[in-house]
Amino acid sequence: MPTMLPDAFFDRDAQRVARELLGKVIRHRVNDQWLSARIIETEAYYCVDKGSHASLGYTEKRRALFLDGGHIYMYYARGGDSLNFSAHGPGNAVLIKSAYPWVDELCGPDSLALMQRNNPDTQGRPRPDHKLCAGQTLLCKALGLKVPEWDAKCFDPERLRVDDVAQQPSQVIQTTRLGIPHGRDEHLMYRFVDADYAAYCTRNPLRRGQVEGKDYVILDHP
Repeated sequence: MPTMLPDAFFDRDAQRVARELLGKVIRHRVNDQWLSARIIETEAYYCVDKGSHASLGYTEKRRALFLDGGHIYMYYARGGDSLNFSAHGPGNAVLIKSAYPWVDELCGPDSLALMQRNNPDTQGRPRPDHKLCAGQTLLCKALGLKVPEWDAKCFDPERLRVDDVAQQPSQVIQTTRLGIPHGRDEHLMYRFVDADYAAYCTRNPLRRGQVEGKDYVILDHP
């Protein structure tokens, strides 16, 4: 049976949390339906990183980043909502970059159909499963997660949770984060991708032209 991750899971080093979230399942309850997605791509951020929101200093909007591990930090980016979880240490967090729809005893075909209605393509048609949560804003749209409802909140076992469903990547790819401006620590390899789902994440780290040992590394034992 799935088990909800405790706050202690998140109250650890941001890179460790980012790596070990791969294979876990985010669940958001909308009315009487659980919408679920398996995490396949994450990014770790530290307060000292120039690319992090926390590096800009404490504000009321960013306060979730400075709370104990396991708080929810949401913000608007790229025209949509983005989901983060605070980690150990003030200003440290993990961004959920992309996921893959998950169907089990709590989230069946009707739930998947609702996720597709939540997040149609630009022509209003259902997105293929592999594109439904392939990006931080697409993920939030599919799951119905909104900044005003969840920013700075705690997990709620009846409404929003992350479950361990006994799924573990066979390999983890570690590479650089995406969208970090030049000169803001864009070289740091703080992005983690489930190798089994690399083709479905925001940007495939194994795409043509990428060189192992230079552009990414393979972690054999997640």
